Amino acid sequence: MPPTALITGASQGSGKATALLFAQKGYDLVLAARQLDRLEAVAAQVEAMGQSALAVSADVGEAPQVENLVQQALERFGQIDVLINNAGICLTGSMLETTPADWQQIMNTNFWGYVQTIQALLPQFLQRHSGSIVNVGSLGGKMPLPQMTAYCASKYAVTGLTDTLRLELSSQGIHVGAVHPGLINSDFLERAQFRGADRQRLASALKAGWVSQPADIAQAIWEVVDQRRSEIVVGPAAIATEAYRLLPAPMQWLLSRAGS
Repeated sequence: MPPTALITGASQGSGKATALLFAQKGYDLVLAARQLDRLEAVAAQVEAMGQSALAVSADVGEAPQVENLVQQALERFGQIDVLINNAGICLTGSMLETTPADWQQIMNTNFWGYVQTIQALLPQFLQRHSGSIVNVGSLGGKMPLPQMTAYCASKYAVTGLTDTLRLELSSQGIHVGAVHPGLINSDFLERAQFRGADRQRLASALKAGWVSQPADIAQAIWEVVDQRRSEIVVGPAAIATEAYRLLPAPMQWLLSRAGS
């Protein structure tokens, strides 16, 4: 019986690339996102590769929808071996321009969506004393980014969730890892939200040669699962996060200048 992975945010970008890579590696897939038509197209690609796929429309920020997702997954496949929390949204804007509704939305998706999928699947992981959880974080969960307070807060929360959960579950045979991308050259702008920030500047940055590709994120996720690694910071983002770790004060000064 093939192993099974459940991937959120699987309809496009890095989530889609991850689904296709895991299918290539012999995994059956449970694919979750809000747009069912796109999910079904990815599921068809997975099945064309000889693996089984279940597409479930779900907003991971809504607990009842997560419960339905996991119930359908377990009914179809019996067990889930790997959970990949990838669903997320990006919001750029100053604190003053970010509304309480913006905060609620970004935390619901980027943080509570991860918590809810983990809580729904954790009992069967614990029962079997096996399983892998991969949380896709961000460069913005390892260092502050200008004009992205709400986004960074949500991603720092994911980093804390991941690191602490690893301590809790490692002795019970459950692996917990993280992948932290920087900018990704995908359909990122389609889902990004801007509150007075410069959309065109970000669009130009996404065309730069140092920006990661969805396949880079997929490969990092595979390595975290296959090698049971604790964390991978993808591509050039690793240089930035290491510079911030070693030289926080100069980096904060540079970042504050970039955001002014």
